[in-house]
Amino acid sequence: MNKYKHEFTVVSASESQETLDYVNRVLKERDIEFAAKPLETSRFQVENIKFAYVFYEDGLEVNVMYTVDDPKKRAVGFKLSEGMEVPKELEGKFKFARQKSKLAGTIRGSFFVIKREY
Repeated sequence: MNKYKHEFTVVSASESQETLDYVNRVLKERDIEFAAKPLETSRFQVENIKFAYVFYEDGLEVNVMYTVDDPKKRAVGFKLSEGMEVPKELEGKFKFARQKSKLAGTIRGSFFVIKREY
């Protein structure tokens, strides 16, 4: 369970093309397209917030948090697993801050605010 009282589950990326398409459409807002292979995804809604996650084979995690009724609370987050280099697609575009994670140890993360409607 996470702070939203939702049991987090993932499915194979090969079984979740709709989630991959959605996340890729949002990433195009910043002209971002990852070369790494997506392995797993998760997509769910808790109250008025839609969530989508993609986990890549190189250790990158991308998440979209999209509040349905508040355009000011919509963002894409990037998490780099411990020891991972910044992917070339994000190099120089984002600054990554260190974060402590109960599950993953010390990770680095960054984000951007979503401007468009999805």
